[in-house]
Amino acid sequence: MEPLRIGILGASRIAPNALFAPASSTGDSLVAVAARDHEKAETYAATHGISRVLEDYRAVIDDPEVEVIYNPLANGLHAPWNIEAMKAGKHVLSEKPSASTAAEAQRVRDVQADTGALFMEAFHYRYHPVMDRMVELATSGEIGTLTHVDIVMGFPLTRPEDPRWNFEVAGGSLMDVGCYAVHALRTLSSALGGTIAVTEASALPHEADNRVDAELTADLALSDGVTGHFHSSFLLPAMTFTLLLEGSDGSAFAHNFCQPALDNRITITRGDDVSIEEHGDRSSYTYQLEAFARHVREGASIHSNAEDALAQAIVMDACYEAAGLPLRPETTLS
Repeated sequence: MEPLRIGILGASRIAPNALFAPASSTGDSLVAVAARDHEKAETYAATHGISRVLEDYRAVIDDPEVEVIYNPLANGLHAPWNIEAMKAGKHVLSEKPSASTAAEAQRVRDVQADTGALFMEAFHYRYHPVMDRMVELATSGEIGTLTHVDIVMGFPLTRPEDPRWNFEVAGGSLMDVGCYAVHALRTLSSALGGTIAVTEASALPHEADNRVDAELTADLALSDGVTGHFHSSFLLPAMTFTLLLEGSDGSAFAHNFCQPALDNRITITRGDDVSIEEHGDRSSYTYQLEAFARHVREGASIHSNAEDALAQAIVMDACYEAAGLPLRPETTLS
């Protein structure tokens, strides 16, 4: 396929793993970048092989050589810049969560429909074979009838100044790691033919701002007879990204479903029989970029388009409301 021509908003920490390394193997082109600090952008571009540094985000969006915008800015800046990019006729690969609220996600979906620009929310785990296999195990009868799903998503966020602690830019553990749990539970609910619903939630507020969830836990109904539970946290002592399927005849445990390049094992237990499978030999971000390129070049379907992003944001809002926390504020570009 013809390489994608990508413009990057901001000099983010996530982009080297999430985009630059995959692009080096897929052959996609890093055309331009802009950041609030121009000198930082110059260093960033030189380090990562980005062709040009432009004066601001608008210049990247308007650049005629750029056809795709990658948006890894702070959460609160995802939706407004995604909208601006699509209005300029650019396709968008947006880091998650791609909107701060369901109302904001609705506006993104409407702009996508009006412009015809293509949109992907970067739930990279969903494009990796580990999650494909977990969906299969949940629905195939290999562990019997699925009864419960349990997900833990957490790590120690120790930097007090990290924007993920900042309510004004849509911070919180649910917005950062918990959104993966919500998306995975939605994926499984859909595969089972169910309608997901939040039944109960609770949160441990950040000590410096009680609007921000340091941890959030929720119980959900996935389909008839199938329940779900997740725990998202910035306080766990070590990174934990686990997904457990419990069935009537056994269980399946993905050791790191969200970063399977670090551990792609699935342990399947049926009585005394325990087997370990390994799936996928590349980064989930590489699988994601390949899927996005096929979507742009060939019209192939994807798992996380603008319609899915709206459904995702609706459940996220419901989790905050059930936990008694305010919805994240929306950002208006000046």
